[in-house]
Amino acid sequence: MVTGTVCGALEKALFTWVAGLPAFVKGCRWKNPGCRKFLTPIPLTNESRKLQYATDSPKRFATVNTSIDSNDVLLQTDFPQLQLFASGKVRDLYKVGADRLLFVATDRISAFDYVLATGIPQKGRVLTQLSLFWFEFLKNIVPNHLATADVSQYPEELQAYAGQLRGRSMLVVRADMVPIECVARGYLSGSGWKEYKSTGTVCGIPLPAGLRESDKLPEPIFTPATKAASGHDENISFDRMVQLAGRELSEQLRDLTLRIYKTAADYAETRGIIIADTKFEFGRTARGLVLADEVLTPDSSRFWPKDKYRPGGAQESFDKQYVRDYLESIKWNKQPPAPALPPEVAAKTSEKYVEAYTQLTGRPLPG
Repeated sequence: MVTGTVCGALEKALFTWVAGLPAFVKGCRWKNPGCRKFLTPIPLTNESRKLQYATDSPKRFATVNTSIDSNDVLLQTDFPQLQLFASGKVRDLYKVGADRLLFVATDRISAFDYVLATGIPQKGRVLTQLSLFWFEFLKNIVPNHLATADVSQYPEELQAYAGQLRGRSMLVVRADMVPIECVARGYLSGSGWKEYKSTGTVCGIPLPAGLRESDKLPEPIFTPATKAASGHDENISFDRMVQLAGRELSEQLRDLTLRIYKTAADYAETRGIIIADTKFEFGRTARGLVLADEVLTPDSSRFWPKDKYRPGGAQESFDKQYVRDYLESIKWNKQPPAPALPPEVAAKTSEKYVEAYTQLTGRPLPG
């Protein structure tokens, strides 16, 4: 867990705006013996098409690290022999050949549109392993972009970094991404609850009167979203999606999103977890329309423990709500610099992520 000062200096969080997206922390700490340096990450790309467009910045990192202990927190990758394709709030993507991408899930965590200086132990592994579980579980419904997650099967140029890649990476087929986030909601929460209180609708979809926060909806609904200039997901109506993506594709994505959500939610309930809502991303490869990026993780979904579900207010969850609650408790003004997390908050958040994985899959998180 990363908690100390870096090179004895005060930490700084420097932020830039790139492609209209929120700022990315430039000063981050890396836990690795003998390696505590400021790194300069490559800016965020346009996340709505993050698998297609590379970052504009040619900047590399000053620190090289080719092996990391499985218990360490990985905040930033640096593979000098590879070409960085994009860097997001959590994942770093590298080009591998003409038609492959290497996805590496770090342990970075963001809240209120800022990446925090403190990483969450095991977070990247949970995101990767849970996505792999769902790719396999859903393969008869929709194909996906996964090529392999077996590091021993990666190309030779990646083997020098096997220590960092094992358990937290995937080699995927490069996809032309659909610039729409496909959101399925089965319960009334988050931005949907805020809109419902004001208008009685969610993304223009009328809902019955008298619903409470966290109530189960009569039927799951499809509420697409795009990335606004601020970096927030911006809910849009289905009619607006049709204008952006065309009717045939929009209807295909709507039907597929709801089918995937219902299948996953039904299974999750048998494991004691409610999937309140989730978002999917799709792209096109030679196989046609495929499920891409992360799938049904605590970062892309609201997971609630079924045995503690009490409609009428906010719910306990298996995601980073614990981090958000802490930041609210210290009255952070949600402006840079973002505060670091105390060790106990990072540890508790890690426990939540790992618990979600083990409960859903019925097996321990791979080391």
